Amino acid sequence: MSSFLSSSTTAFFLILCLGLRHVSSSSSNEQGTYIVHMAQSQMPSSFDLHSNWYDSSLRSISDSAELLYTYENAIHGFATRLTQDEADSLMTQPGVLSVLPEHRYELHTTRTPLFLGLDDHNADLFPQTGASTDVVVGVLDTGVWPESKSYSDEGFGPVPSTWKGGCETGTNFTASHCNRKLIGARFFARGYESTMGPIDESKESRSPRDDDGHGTHTSSTAAGSVVEGASLLGFASGTARGMSPRARVAVYKVCWLGGCFSSDILAAIDKAIADNVNVLSMSLGGGTSEYYRDGVAIGAFAAMERGILVSCSAGNAGPSSFSLSNVAPWITTVGAGTLDRDFPALAILGNGKNFTGVSLFKGEALPDKLLPFIYAGNASNATNGNLCMTGTLIPEKVKGKIVMCDRGVNARVQKGDVVKEAGGVGMILANTAANGEELVADAHLLPATTVGEKAGDLIRHYVTTDPHPTATISILGTVVGVKPSPVVAAFSSRGPNSITPNILKPDLIAPGVNILAAWTRAAGPTGLASDSRRVEFNIISGTSMSCPHVSGLAALLKAVHPEWSPAAIRSALMTTAYKTYKDGKPLLDIATGKPSTPFEHGAGHVSPATATNPGLIYDLTTEDYLGFLCALNYTSSQIRSVSRRNYTCDPSKSYSVADLNYPSFAVNVEEAGAYKYTRTVTSVGGAGTYSVKLTSETTAVKISVEPAVLNFKAANEKQSYTVTFTVDSSKASGSNSFGTIEWSDGKHVVGSPVAISWT
Repeated sequence: MSSFLSSSTTAFFLILCLGLRHVSSSSSNEQGTYIVHMAQSQMPSSFDLHSNWYDSSLRSISDSAELLYTYENAIHGFATRLTQDEADSLMTQPGVLSVLPEHRYELHTTRTPLFLGLDDHNADLFPQTGASTDVVVGVLDTGVWPESKSYSDEGFGPVPSTWKGGCETGTNFTASHCNRKLIGARFFARGYESTMGPIDESKESRSPRDDDGHGTHTSSTAAGSVVEGASLLGFASGTARGMSPRARVAVYKVCWLGGCFSSDILAAIDKAIADNVNVLSMSLGGGTSEYYRDGVAIGAFAAMERGILVSCSAGNAGPSSFSLSNVAPWITTVGAGTLDRDFPALAILGNGKNFTGVSLFKGEALPDKLLPFIYAGNASNATNGNLCMTGTLIPEKVKGKIVMCDRGVNARVQKGDVVKEAGGVGMILANTAANGEELVADAHLLPATTVGEKAGDLIRHYVTTDPHPTATISILGTVVGVKPSPVVAAFSSRGPNSITPNILKPDLIAPGVNILAAWTRAAGPTGLASDSRRVEFNIISGTSMSCPHVSGLAALLKAVHPEWSPAAIRSALMTTAYKTYKDGKPLLDIATGKPSTPFEHGAGHVSPATATNPGLIYDLTTEDYLGFLCALNYTSSQIRSVSRRNYTCDPSKSYSVADLNYPSFAVNVEEAGAYKYTRTVTSVGGAGTYSVKLTSETTAVKISVEPAVLNFKAANEKQSYTVTFTVDSSKASGSNSFGTIEWSDGKHVVGSPVAISWT
């Protein structure tokens, strides 16, 4: 998947690592699956159960339609199959709030704890017993490979008494596959099968078992047990562990070969809330829509109300602007950065020049000599032959040669398989402008290296102009201490926020490039059918990987601070994130080679050791989010679709998105003037005096804060302040400028990013 590449002391989270791309589910003349939101309070007294009311409402418009799911927690309502006419008719029935078509979603997709400062030096910050073992991390994904050592329950006590979940049986999976670490496993396929037909159990398990690998990778990243001697084919060898290794794991399989369907996803969220899961990790996602039409945003709102922190991947649609997924303010949106670890592999040319790329190939090395070298575009009759797509290479032209392929369209590892099938002995894969200098390593099926765009241009010129080009490839293994690191990944989706421009997204970044974690034994590390290799761990990349890092870190924080709300935990992670390297220079964006901005890195790169003691937090309640929906001018019906309650905005009150107590600032400038934002901070570091420090890139905007000093006499005391952004002159539409607002008492630094956009 490299193309992916509160009660007592129990911590409650719903962690949704989403990068969803939606596909329409049906035409107007055919049946499709619909998710029906009902006004629960409007159930007639003649019905004893909501499910009976739902069934009666459905029968009023269709004799044949059946309930696929009934929902109780994530939303109030049900899922069913209808024609467009039946859906329109159902919308007119009493108590029906909305009838939304199903969306299909797709998966986005060791060294990390040390890189994040979670080493022995900081071990005392995070307890390894007690509250930390009561945290249950759930994962909505492709399931789990329960035999992996990452789910070992050695040293774990009894399952928390608050746990209400269970383990479902199915193909190649029984309840005995669960233990005191893997305490829950369910699967959801009714929505998928109603559209795609019965699951072919000869190709995938109709059970919680993971035949893909993605779900095993994400859940073990968030909360895998400690496993010594982990590696992928000898690469990245060391001790693997999740971010919260003492947490429990529960998996909810919602993704199948044909995708992940929103009715199944909502059913899993619904059940996870009832199970008392403490972490759910869904590494899927995609298109954006208004919150009252976004099933994930709606389910996440219900989770937030239960004290569940919802963490989602930002998406893999970078480096384009406005490419973010999962931007609701009650969701923590996570972008991706690199580690300080790399897997170099040299492309050695016959003209004496060498270029460093990356590779995870393990196998018989090439002969110790230069070999004939050919450009794929000159070894094909296809117009896109340079891309090394299936069936496009001419075997007579590539046999025994190194082949240069261009990146794009098909999977990187598939290009290597195409070269191998045509008789090629090695591959140099070149990035194009879309990926620039970003290097993502793959476990290729033949000797191969991926090089950046600049090197690719030079190599392509050589291979297409030299009369007798030659080359070879040298795999160099694993190196650590790579600088600069982290850098923002080119694939990581970017702001601005297309749904609510005055809410800055992403919230922060975390490791998401070349991440080692557990894998299925049902598929090889490339996921290709031709890959017969089987591994216990795999290295893949995507915001699918960065999201569970934050999910696990949030679980750690909840164990340390069980009284903190989801908003408080997110605030601590954001305001302590770093935006510069140790030498003081700003974080870089690999897509441009220039300093990254809050539209790429949000508040910065997560720093868990400092997040345990942030000094001040920006907290939010359900009532605050309802006020936010009022500020969006949502109707009562739209608010009810999101919040599952009757709520009327106060006509005498002036609602403003700028007043949502968010730990960051996004200013959408339409004309010159003053833009005011209010915030309230709560002291979690005891008494202290905090002074504000402001930075701004532009003189076109003056930033002022009142008051400039906040005095706290005790812990949990709240203080408010107002920020005024005065725009003195206009800039061109589409221009952006950035800055920071930092509060410090000399011990804590509480930072907030500022993004100013002219529209």
